[in-house]
Amino acid sequence: MNKFNGFSLIELMIVVSIIGILAMIAVPSYQQYTMKARFAEIITTADVYKTAVTVALQEGMPLDDINDGKYGIPSKPKSTKNLAYLRVDRGVISAGATDAAGSATFILKPSSDGSSWAVGGTCLKMGFCNG
Repeated sequence: MNKFNGFSLIELMIVVSIIGILAMIAVPSYQQYTMKARFAEIITTADVYKTAVTVALQEGMPLDDINDGKYGIPSKPKSTKNLAYLRVDRGVISAGATDAAGSATFILKPSSDGSSWAVGGTCLKMGFCNG
């Protein structure tokens, strides 16, 4: 009668190759998910400015005059680990992400009364934001 003392070398090699294949699939997906989660900070920060621009437009302020620090719009925020910049120029909100958040851009353009917004930037192509 033979005693079974462990796994053979071929069985161990099969297990290691299966783990390698799974890692090849999982790691890029995880990195994309992580960048998308980091980009959520940019969207959340832009929402504060979006609300302020909408209020200014609904109060009758001219679109060409809506900039950072005017009509209740906050001044430019400090950059963070994920947010490289955010600015408001003529009512258009432009934000950019750092390398940690995929270096994507996020642009919001309001309608004349602020009731609707057009989303643009590289975040659409990368799948970080919705249009």
